[in-house]
Amino acid sequence: MRVVILLFCFCSVLLLGCKKKSTPKSPEAALLVFPDKDSECTTGRDLNDTTSEVEFKWMASDHTESYELRVTNLNSNITQTTITKSTSAKLPIAKGEPFSWLVRSKNTNVNETATSSTWNFYNAGSITTYVPFPAQLVNPQNGASLFKDINNEITLEWTAADLDDDIIGFDIYFSTENPPEILEASLTSTKREETVSVGSNNTYYWKVVTKDAEGNSSDSGVFAFKVL
Repeated sequence: MRVVILLFCFCSVLLLGCKKKSTPKSPEAALLVFPDKDSECTTGRDLNDTTSEVEFKWMASDHTESYELRVTNLNSNITQTTITKSTSAKLPIAKGEPFSWLVRSKNTNVNETATSSTWNFYNAGSITTYVPFPAQLVNPQNGASLFKDINNEITLEWTAADLDDDIIGFDIYFSTENPPEILEASLTSTKREETVSVGSNNTYYWKVVTKDAEGNSSDSGVFAFKVL
């Protein structure tokens, strides 16, 4: 009887020892809450004549230990970052400037991170007219590889926004050179896509310059894609 009991205990230890540990799950992307997308943030706490402190907020995401907040001044292209375990964080940012922001979810048990969507906003200041937000290039995505259609063409797509709602048009630059300096088309404010001719085994670069009625303009930055 003792042998049976010992054998049972031995087998139990083996089974427990062989039992696999559960695989850590990758963090999921957070959902942004505030400042609102394509809005003017007016709730910042004044620090001085040029700077206010803005509180950024987002929803908690699953399997996440900490969050990295990244806030970029769209005029200077300078990015501020901070890491927190909370679902909000405060940063001092310039008044009257356009910004983009996103949140990265992290977990020390895995190498993968998850990135939220990117939202643009203006931090309230004394300006009376707003530069359009840089167009967001949608398709083709940066670094994409794709096939041309039967007409040897692909379609460029983007989105645009302006607090003044006075966008009058877009200049589309498209080329095999980086940066693209060839003006492919000048479009009206109602268009958000343009079809271009392409050839196989080429890498193309494109950007969109958004213009408004006050003479302001903004540059989307350059995206690249390869045609197979």
